[in-house]
Amino acid sequence: MSNFHLAYMPLITYPDVLPEDAVAAGVQLAIALGYDLHVMTFSVRIPYLSPSVGSTLLNIPEMIRTTESNSRSQCKALQAMVSGLEHGQSSVEFSTREVVPGLTGTAAAEASRYFDLAILPWAVDKPVIQELAESVIFGAGRPCVLVPSLPIQPVRHMALAWDGSRVAARALADASNLISSDMLITVLTVQGEKPLEHGAIAQDMAHALQHRGLNARPLSVKLAGRAIAECLQQEALTAGADLLVMGGFGHSRLKEFILGGATHGVLQALQMPVLLSH
Repeated sequence: MSNFHLAYMPLITYPDVLPEDAVAAGVQLAIALGYDLHVMTFSVRIPYLSPSVGSTLLNIPEMIRTTESNSRSQCKALQAMVSGLEHGQSSVEFSTREVVPGLTGTAAAEASRYFDLAILPWAVDKPVIQELAESVIFGAGRPCVLVPSLPIQPVRHMALAWDGSRVAARALADASNLISSDMLITVLTVQGEKPLEHGAIAQDMAHALQHRGLNARPLSVKLAGRAIAECLQQEALTAGADLLVMGGFGHSRLKEFILGGATHGVLQALQMPVLLSH
């Protein structure tokens, strides 16, 4: 039977393609969340430009045809891979969109707006995959989950990064469809990173969730010199969470969280699924 909730997973084929373990993690997350899945593969269309004098010996049209053909073949291979991974545990549908180089991120972000959630498999050593994730996170207007290339566990414990802000409340709302009555929610507040309304906001939110019949507990931790993204991920893992939910980041802060900086590329070692609400 078709599920009311439908996740979207974009997969590119040019100039790089996701490894199978990353694709598998994305499929496993959809199954773990109980979501149906729409997989959109992107094939490349390369506009032909007249060759420069220095490249007259190259057969540019043939190179373009070969690249485009390989991209289409990769789309079919990815779809076959996903079909073999889900084992009938989730309803999966496929589509393919043709795009010119440089516009895949925009096309994926626009397409994601028609779904409830974007699932974005993460690959540490593939910048083009990271750029796609960034485009969707900033352009979708939908909650997005970054998924590490690791076996995904059933989501029975959610860590909510909570600072009492409007955008943190939006992140909770974005994650509401993922919350079940038997799920444990750890309300995670970091002391020492930014001014907070008071020192008991984690307790306040946990109480508000308990009032709704949910199993919630507060957890207040100290930043202790860590980058905020590193701190949140470490503490969520220590608490035993299967998913970290966070908001409250403007464009520059969220970009740092995703791509890292010179000293804090924290997601170069993504250890758990992270739902980002922007």
